[in-house]
Amino acid sequence: MTVPDFLAAKSRGVRLTMLTAYDYTMARLLDASGVDGLLVGDSLGMVVQGHEHSLGVTLDEVIYHTKMVARGVRHALLVADMPFMSFQVSPQQALENAGRLVKEGGAHAVKLEGGVRSAAAMAAITSADIPVMGHIGLTPQSVRRVGGFRVQRDEARILDDALATEQAGAFALVVECVPADTAQKITKAVKIPTIGIGAGVACDGQVLVTHDMLGLFDDFKPRFVKQYADLGQEILRAVEGYCREVREGTFPAAEHSFR
Repeated sequence: MTVPDFLAAKSRGVRLTMLTAYDYTMARLLDASGVDGLLVGDSLGMVVQGHEHSLGVTLDEVIYHTKMVARGVRHALLVADMPFMSFQVSPQQALENAGRLVKEGGAHAVKLEGGVRSAAAMAAITSADIPVMGHIGLTPQSVRRVGGFRVQRDEARILDDALATEQAGAFALVVECVPADTAQKITKAVKIPTIGIGAGVACDGQVLVTHDMLGLFDDFKPRFVKQYADLGQEILRAVEGYCREVREGTFPAAEHSFR
């Protein structure tokens, strides 16, 4: 998958699939499944680091995780998040840090939050031929301003953000936690593909946090998540079985030992 492939998918009516990845092993498995895009999201602050939000994630941490994911990717488009305060200071700062994600991390593209307010940063990055994915609606880095992870209903503002993102040169647009009818209007208004998360079925594709959809993270479960497996319980059962057999002296058995 390439950036032109993402752009062509919309005109062809092909829905795009994206999931998050933070390490080599999971990236290899997800990539082998045929997912179109992998996102090294700053959501790692919550599902990997155990924080309440993503604000503490650093650029170096995203680069570190992107390197691991890049080693497992053979098919998917690899997008890396630009974390809080890695692009807000100036367009020049945004360009330099996006360059690090590509050059050091191995990302194929970068994602940054905000529409109108981030348009200058996106334009600076795309002017250097670094592909940009936008992110509007609920922007998790704005959690302090909006008072939590809430559905965003200001349709006029969200549509302005979508158009500004497209005009700044983005090749795709994540639309998070907005009413389904608003997401449908945005999808019709822009020529670039929209990737929904909590934004209804009318978007050109969907993205979920892998830990959520596999049942690996239960600290917080958004309403829009469909859990496709309960790997958390499977892991608990497996580890409990291991502990029991070690304590009973039944593991390791003869077939697990050398003579």
